[in-house]
Amino acid sequence: MNIAIIGCGYVGYAAAEHWQHKMSLIVNVTTTSPQRIHELEAVAQKVVVVKGDDSEGLKNVLHNQDVVLLTIASKGGSSYEETYLKTAQTLVDVLQKNPGVKQLIYTSTCSVYGNQNGALVDEETPVNPISQNGQIIKETEQVLLGASNDKTHVCILRLGGIYGRNRELVKIYSRVAGKTRPGNGSEPANWIHLQDIVAAIEFARHYRLQGIYNLVDDANLTTKEVIENVCTKHNLAPVTWDETMISNKRYNARISNQKIKAAGYKFIHPQMIF
Repeated sequence: MNIAIIGCGYVGYAAAEHWQHKMSLIVNVTTTSPQRIHELEAVAQKVVVVKGDDSEGLKNVLHNQDVVLLTIASKGGSSYEETYLKTAQTLVDVLQKNPGVKQLIYTSTCSVYGNQNGALVDEETPVNPISQNGQIIKETEQVLLGASNDKTHVCILRLGGIYGRNRELVKIYSRVAGKTRPGNGSEPANWIHLQDIVAAIEFARHYRLQGIYNLVDDANLTTKEVIENVCTKHNLAPVTWDETMISNKRYNARISNQKIKAAGYKFIHPQMIF
């Protein structure tokens, strides 16, 4: 099977590594950074430098591919619209002219749910992004879902906060140890381990999942509880909270993961690793 990964960053690299080294699938990847070619050659048969709005470039990448994994991320001076929406629009246009692709998997984000006042939400809950960037992610999902049909399945995995190899929680939170955080930390944390992201992507590929699936673990902890656990385990100075300051969290919702579990996915790390 031939797989193309569009945007081979933190998640894309881990997926490429899994597919090529553990499953012996043929993996081609793209990057917008020429300096990463040598690094990516370790996990892919072919590395192509191409931007998401390059229709002809993406057409060449998708030639003879069975599955496309879209794992893009905004960086540098690139706008969300350029990175996400224009890439999605270009990719859908190319897919419609390339019926050989059987599945598109896109790693989105749970932040599209926006402010739900901490309520439990699932894939049927209307999204309510609180920022312009969140609105662009919402539109990106809609564009990609519009490409779904009997021949090409589109699966969107809405990810919680990502941690794992080289992105451990202690690295993430050590910089806030001993400091004051805005709000009271009561917002649901909704984390997901990198190994579960890779495993869920493979699960979606293997079973040709279609539609939207939330991907968060079972921990159901608040941000305050996560930080307290990290600080206690690693002997870091505790964090204090100031409720007079507005929390800068991009969304406030407790994410249900029941749909992907009902489909048969079993979490590697259902509880958090501190």
